[in-house]
Amino acid sequence: MPDFLDEVTIHLKAGDGGDGVVSFRREKYIPLGGPDGGHGGRGGDVLLVADKSLNTFTTFQRNAHYKAAAGGNGAGRNKHGKDGADLHLLVPLGTMVRDPKNGELLADLVDEGQEFLAARGGRGGRGNSAFAKPTNQAPRIAEHGAPGEERALQLQLKLIADVGLVGMPNAGKSTLLSVISNAHPKIADYPFTTLAPNLGVVQLDDKTSFVVADIPGLIEGAHEGQGLGDKFLRHVERTRLLVHLLDGASENPLRDFKTINAELEAFSPALARKPQIVVLNKMDLPSARKAWQRVERTLENKNIPVLAISAATSKGVRELLQTIAETLATLPIEHTEELPVLRPELPEEVFTVERAHDGWRVRGKKAERLMAMTYWNEPESVERLQRILKQMGVFAALREAGVHEGDMVHIGDGELEWAE
Repeated sequence: MPDFLDEVTIHLKAGDGGDGVVSFRREKYIPLGGPDGGHGGRGGDVLLVADKSLNTFTTFQRNAHYKAAAGGNGAGRNKHGKDGADLHLLVPLGTMVRDPKNGELLADLVDEGQEFLAARGGRGGRGNSAFAKPTNQAPRIAEHGAPGEERALQLQLKLIADVGLVGMPNAGKSTLLSVISNAHPKIADYPFTTLAPNLGVVQLDDKTSFVVADIPGLIEGAHEGQGLGDKFLRHVERTRLLVHLLDGASENPLRDFKTINAELEAFSPALARKPQIVVLNKMDLPSARKAWQRVERTLENKNIPVLAISAATSKGVRELLQTIAETLATLPIEHTEELPVLRPELPEEVFTVERAHDGWRVRGKKAERLMAMTYWNEPESVERLQRILKQMGVFAALREAGVHEGDMVHIGDGELEWAE
């Protein structure tokens, strides 16, 4: 079984747009044909897609950098470049997408096939056929393709299951999961055998099924990082029902019950308020049969449903599954946490001017994109860039900031030398 990985940072680069071209129609009997430069194709997007067959980010452990295809370049005779293929990255259901800089939640992928546009491809540059006007019928203007978005994203996983199995290490959670479902967890008779959450589907009958998650590592101090608890406690936050398994071979099962509930409360009060069915396991052992009467009486006095089973012999397991199914039928489907109200993006025309160690730096989406898309070997393209920057107010802002003759002005990856 591959290592369980429930948090990872990935680096994405959408495809760059293809370049437009400067070209003119040249045929035998049409020596002075008009512009026919084709446009570049759009760069591919990067999308995250929720897939129910996954339950870990192990794939991203091997490769955390992904790049979508670039758009094709345009050509003469109005031939346009091909759009770059989108890149679809599969992630488990329950994937939360965050901005690694501030932790802001950007998306919560909980439904099969749900998509999140993680990085947008750059638009294709226009060929000179797009710039023909009555006043300029032979433009030598074209655009490079716009750069695709580049960003890092933090992915966190909260497994989605109907039922969460919780309890002290060695209570028999993995054994029970293997008996009731199609899961095949590693099982041994020592604490912390289970090092990752296991998911299993229980098919009670033709119409009734539910998903169970075995959550490892809960001991006293789990919410503070003792054992494995802090790593996996969040995976029970989405469950609708907790099945609290008590170890019948424990010296004090009721003390274990209090310990686990205290950890749930410390991690999340909402988690501690989830409905619980308490189950005393290992009734094939004399110690469990001896403890049963006290456990049953104590919990029933608190109006907590309590059952006794032996996962090893399957005694009482069918009754437990029936109780779980009946309880789930009375519980609402959990609503996913609402996404925060995202800050509106600034208009593309907005820019800032700041002093840099080697001149001046202009920052702004539109200004940087124009710089990247300009053909510097075509004077008309450069004149067009300067005209648009002036219309945007960039030149006036630089003058107001104190720019002088000969200063270097940096915009994106390009630079200009200031000259009045």
